[in-house]
Amino acid sequence: MDTLLDALQDGRLFELPENDKNHALQFLAHIIEAFPEVPAGTDVVGHVMKREEAYNTALGKGWACPHARVPFDEDLMCVIGWSPTGIDYNAPDGQPVSVVVMYLVPDNQRNHYLREISTLARALESFPSLEKLQEVRDLDDVRNYLLDLIAQSKEAGTSETRARMIRLQTKSVPEQVVFHDLTNMIIEPVTIVTAPDVRPITLTQNPDLMRWLDGLPDLAAKLASADSYRNGGWHLLRRTASTYQGDRILYDCIAVKLLPERVAPQRPSAS
Repeated sequence: MDTLLDALQDGRLFELPENDKNHALQFLAHIIEAFPEVPAGTDVVGHVMKREEAYNTALGKGWACPHARVPFDEDLMCVIGWSPTGIDYNAPDGQPVSVVVMYLVPDNQRNHYLREISTLARALESFPSLEKLQEVRDLDDVRNYLLDLIAQSKEAGTSETRARMIRLQTKSVPEQVVFHDLTNMIIEPVTIVTAPDVRPITLTQNPDLMRWLDGLPDLAAKLASADSYRNGGWHLLRRTASTYQGDRILYDCIAVKLLPERVAPQRPSAS
């Protein structure tokens, strides 16, 4: 389960903001769309939701593994979402889903993806995942739970995998590493109210985000015409829209921004 371990090492483990299945899937898919490796305009949300309509991706024992197959070549990647309360996913065992691992499956990685899912399914057969999931309280607990699962799989037998897991368990960062991860991703909730002939009102705690939204001359039209909008570093994701009297519309959104990569400082060399 190297891709799952990559996600933990790169900081792609998130607490889901709500326990609605569709909103959780859209949240994770939009995060994948923000990956620098994913071409702009790739409709990960559409791929995921279409697949979910055709086939429920719950595995049982509190797990679900939705995926999006995309027509380009890249590495197999995933993002992990954790729901503290559990999601009503209509799982085969009737249990709510607590861990959602969403895979991005490029054309050149289909066999890799099938091997990864098969290994994960075998590990879950004997791993007491449901009981352990009910005990976790925060993302650190979730990470340790996932590391225990990976350790039980056969792929944890390699020295490289063991070394990576030890680094994660001790929360250390290798020297001189370039951060190609999502720990520098900003995710901000934002509420936007629009009305005819009135400038949209944005409600957010992030001043940079507010300046960007206030500077968009056609914000109302963008929100009405598309589920997402990307420009200037921010990626605005529309989750819900509620219409009120006077054609006023309240949009519940999430804004995502990936900050520039940082390089860990080097230690001075001994003289």
